[in-house]
Amino acid sequence: MSFRIDRQTLDELNLLGKFRQGSVYHLFNQVKTRGGEQLLDEMFRNPLTNVESINQRSSIFRFFQQQALSFPFDVQQINLMREYIDASSGHNAPMVMLNIVVKKTLSGLTRDERYKKTIQGLQASIVTIRKTVGVIELLRNAGGPFAERVQEISRVLAHPQLQKLANTDIYQNLPIKKLAFYEHLLRNRMQPEMEDILTFIYQLDVNIAVGNIAATKGFQYATAVSPEENILSVKNLKHPCIDKAIGNDLVLKENSNVLFLTGANMAGKSTLMKSLGISLYLAHMGFPVAATQFDFSVREGLYTSINVADNIGLGYSHFYAEVVRVKQAAEAAASGQRLMLMFDELFKGTNVKDAYDGTLSVTEGFAEYADCLFVVSTHIIEVGEALKATPNIQFRYLPTIMEGVKPKYTYRLEEGITEDRQGMMIIRNEGILEMISSR
Repeated sequence: MSFRIDRQTLDELNLLGKFRQGSVYHLFNQVKTRGGEQLLDEMFRNPLTNVESINQRSSIFRFFQQQALSFPFDVQQINLMREYIDASSGHNAPMVMLNIVVKKTLSGLTRDERYKKTIQGLQASIVTIRKTVGVIELLRNAGGPFAERVQEISRVLAHPQLQKLANTDIYQNLPIKKLAFYEHLLRNRMQPEMEDILTFIYQLDVNIAVGNIAATKGFQYATAVSPEENILSVKNLKHPCIDKAIGNDLVLKENSNVLFLTGANMAGKSTLMKSLGISLYLAHMGFPVAATQFDFSVREGLYTSINVADNIGLGYSHFYAEVVRVKQAAEAAASGQRLMLMFDELFKGTNVKDAYDGTLSVTEGFAEYADCLFVVSTHIIEVGEALKATPNIQFRYLPTIMEGVKPKYTYRLEEGITEDRQGMMIIRNEGILEMISSR
């Protein structure tokens, strides 16, 4: 079963994007190799939905964080080995021998570089295999949750021909017969084993990078529990891409599965929701999260509506785009899957009366889906008063403190519904009315 998430949610949470500054992917993309980056990309695009798999991956990252390793391989050597293993050289030993003879002959007659690249590729493979042997010895002694994978590669490296190859002096002039033998060995007979070694190196790359980021940022690892427990419990939750962010505690569970969030504009509602969505996504990947504690029931998907825009191409106004988004969320919730759904400032594209009625009705309707978790934010605080009779809705707000005529935001959740109404005060502070009247 795959984790359910759509493009809008990925974009609103800024999860993906190798070159997008401030994206969550960019934060974790500290890998050294192309293969490591491909593996990282695969993890980001395929969150896990199995409790054991999530906790196992988290334990591996934690193990590498505790080891505090630096990536021990030469990236250029890995690239040369990759090219060497991928190059075609024929499927039988005589053909390989013939190809090498031709390459060597041409290298002496012309500027053909293929023979030189063959030598360099084999040398890089020897260096990389030798380094892998050293890493295996280090990790074997450490034990831990990665021990089974280490043992698998140990069995590959125990092959007599690979052991002999690892002890070869890379600076000696190898005869053509030996070059042909090793080329046929690595590119044909043991090609799957070579792929496994390279995959192991890419896994090391990702594990070391993620573990080191967790240590540098002070992130912790989430604990996945069964979907039936239907709980999300977090302490000191922060946005992972915001330095010196303020942390918050929150619990959503079976009989309290809807959070109704109020607060003035700029009080931090959207950032809190993004922090929650990002951390839940990372937790399903087994990655560290920006929190001191994060326990969660595995969910089947994540759905947000934070930055809904109009769609000129389809002729949608901002309000109609919001309605379509809520309809999509309702269909997702009605599917019977255990989802996390978050809505920021519902129906802000219409008049206050319709926004009030719509927010009230939609929140009451979503509250009936006990297997899902919801966060609904609004600055229409009157809706909260009308929802107090619904038992499974909890009320939190992000306060505004006035220092004279200037608002200050604490970004810390408090229980209840806000009474902050500083909109006109902010308008006056900016001198807008004076500018208008002066004309």
